[in-house]
Amino acid sequence: MQQKSFSYCVIRCYGLAFAAAIALPTAADAQTDRYPTKPVRVVVPFSPGTPIEVPARAVTQRMIETLGQPFVFDYRTGASGTIGTEAVARAPHDGYTMLITNCSHTANPSYYKKLPYDTVNDFAAISQINVTYGNLLVVHPSLPARSVKEFIALAKARPGMIKYASAGIGSPPHVSAALFAAMAGINLLHVPYKGTAVAFNDVLGGHVEAMVASPTTAVPYVQAGRLRALGIGGPRRQPQLPNVPTFNEAGLTGFDLTCYHGMWFPAGTPADIIRRVHAEVVKAVALPETRKYLADNGLIPVGSSPEEFLDFIKKDIAKQAAVVKLIGLEPQ
Repeated sequence: MQQKSFSYCVIRCYGLAFAAAIALPTAADAQTDRYPTKPVRVVVPFSPGTPIEVPARAVTQRMIETLGQPFVFDYRTGASGTIGTEAVARAPHDGYTMLITNCSHTANPSYYKKLPYDTVNDFAAISQINVTYGNLLVVHPSLPARSVKEFIALAKARPGMIKYASAGIGSPPHVSAALFAAMAGINLLHVPYKGTAVAFNDVLGGHVEAMVASPTTAVPYVQAGRLRALGIGGPRRQPQLPNVPTFNEAGLTGFDLTCYHGMWFPAGTPADIIRRVHAEVVKAVALPETRKYLADNGLIPVGSSPEEFLDFIKKDIAKQAAVVKLIGLEPQ
């Protein structure tokens, strides 16, 4: 009798375990279908007030409306974005931690000897939100230079004396300015800050003469006469400043360096969640009001697929490596 009961228990217990195993994917699918069921943490690896916030908030605000959950910004600053980026790489891959950052993500593999994460394999690409027109060379009005040509001549006359601000080594403003100096054959003094806002404020105050800054930040101050724009680093002029030439037009033949903003999950995030978020990003970027808002801030909408974005990331890593070699910067 005891043997019969034991056999029955074994068969019944195995049967229940098998049934539970079959039911697990259904439960997981159901959770994915309901995603998100709680707030999503959006890690921005730079300080508040950076140009990243413009596309990030434009897209996440739309997703708050369509997905019905808050997207809460978490600023994890330091080391050109690597501290916040590592936090996302190590986060649970459940769709509730997201990274939104800029081209420093693909530049950092060339600026650091060893990163605490793999730029490609530790992340799941969602979408490239936008691309930029390139950074603007802006100077304080007290500097007697009204064109790229005049700025270069002044820098040659004052080697190592003209200062330029950046958000830190390896940040887009630093990379753009270092490439500009290398191609122009001039020696500028780099003044790195802990964030774009503090760097830009010192240029506005005249404490630092120049910065190769994001148009998102700089254009309003140029239009107000508080800064002078001399040139832009991308392949085309920015609509808000049609009289400001590209560096290429100003004599630095072949200069073409733009930035971008994009979104990632930690690697291993369920494909269904990635697809769902990507679909919402594409819808948000396609809205006329979003496109106008991005354009008004000097950004060109993209809204690529995860596959397209991943291909772009790999190509930009190689491009950034070539820039690092050209400017002769030693990895830290």
